[in-house]
Amino acid sequence: MSLTDLPILGMLRTRMHWHQARQALLAENVANADLPGFRPRDLAEPAGNGAAAGLAAPIGASVGGDGLARTEPAHFGLSTQDGPNADPRRFKGFEVRPSGNGVNLEEEMMKAGDNQSDYQLVASLYQKSLDALKIAVSKR
Repeated sequence: MSLTDLPILGMLRTRMHWHQARQALLAENVANADLPGFRPRDLAEPAGNGAAAGLAAPIGASVGGDGLARTEPAHFGLSTQDGPNADPRRFKGFEVRPSGNGVNLEEEMMKAGDNQSDYQLVASLYQKSLDALKIAVSKR
């Protein structure tokens, strides 16, 4: 087995490839922001690699429909679909214009920025893992 075949490095490589593919898709959404009838697309998180995959809710907590853990019954929940701030023009998180285009440049650029910072974090972890392997092999 090669040193680069370690599970942690494979997981980090998979995550970097996912971020690269997502960045290309987000760039496509921005490029087609004026195309009538265009619907933005996004990639789903890889199974088991999500940010909350290893996190569990506190003991005795119930998880509501909004994904937030309620440790006290008096906690408020978020209702994004109903309520005073609900926007009926929204379609799965994207605003649809009269031309049928669903690209919201502000949301797409926020996603692209978040994706870039997540990619940089994963790349940094990959580099640090390689550095740790080099130190272990060279017995510094």
